[in-house]
Amino acid sequence: MQEILDDIARSLKATSDVGKVADYIPELAKVDPRQFAISVATADGKLFCAGDCDTPFSIQSVSKVFVLALALGKAGDSLWKRVGREPSGLSFDSILLLEREHGVPRNPFINAGALVTTDSFLDGSTPREALGALLRFVRAASDREDIHIDENVAQSELDTAHRNFALAHYLKSHGNLVNTPEKVLGTYCHQCAIEMTTSQLALAGRILIDAPDMPNLLSRQRKRRINALMMTCGHYDGSGDFAFQVGLPGKSGVGGGILVIAPGRASIAVWSPGLNDYGNSKLGTEAMAQFANKTGWSVFG
Repeated sequence: MQEILDDIARSLKATSDVGKVADYIPELAKVDPRQFAISVATADGKLFCAGDCDTPFSIQSVSKVFVLALALGKAGDSLWKRVGREPSGLSFDSILLLEREHGVPRNPFINAGALVTTDSFLDGSTPREALGALLRFVRAASDREDIHIDENVAQSELDTAHRNFALAHYLKSHGNLVNTPEKVLGTYCHQCAIEMTTSQLALAGRILIDAPDMPNLLSRQRKRRINALMMTCGHYDGSGDFAFQVGLPGKSGVGGGILVIAPGRASIAVWSPGLNDYGNSKLGTEAMAQFANKTGWSVFG
């Protein structure tokens, strides 16, 4: 495994086209796009790393996986009355799709759907309490206490969240937001600003492996359903292409991180800040395609 990761890191370090950072969030625009890291936490308790795997980064939409788990823990299957489970086929911040479907987001990983899950998770709590519960959950999943929210990134994101505010107000107009848009967006931007290394993220992803001796924070059925959504919706309108190339459930974020699950085998985290045309990590996607090819791992056999 270590040889595989070293080979991938070495080949991608030589790549000249690394994609483009998410410059619409000022703090993320400052990040060096040439960085690359990959970590694998295996079901037998081992951790393998290559590249800049000790460099923390903003996990952004990868946080939606953990918030979805917590929202389902609070609301149960009633959450699916407020958000769908189908691929979007459009960009992650599409307003057109939300208007067409009368305020019910297509899935919990596009921005509108994530605002609904954050709203559900917030129910009965202050933003501080909800974010504290989220950090405790991620720290317990990874068995690492040194995981925090980058306040500068959160504020930078909140200052430029005009499109997400539009989505939140549209959700509110359809009665699909309980809390105020300001409260939901404040919480959402802070959850996206959680800072982790690939090693920490790979360890946190173990809750979705479904193997003995892994952190037991979710039921087997919930793991299976979250993995299914990651496979079909985790890369927005690039989900089909990622499934075709990699064949494993994954969730991306515009900070350049991708969390990938090989059910029963491992949790993989990869990070490179430069994005492709879908808004997913360019080198991260290429790394996972190489990884799947070299290991032969796929949910399709």
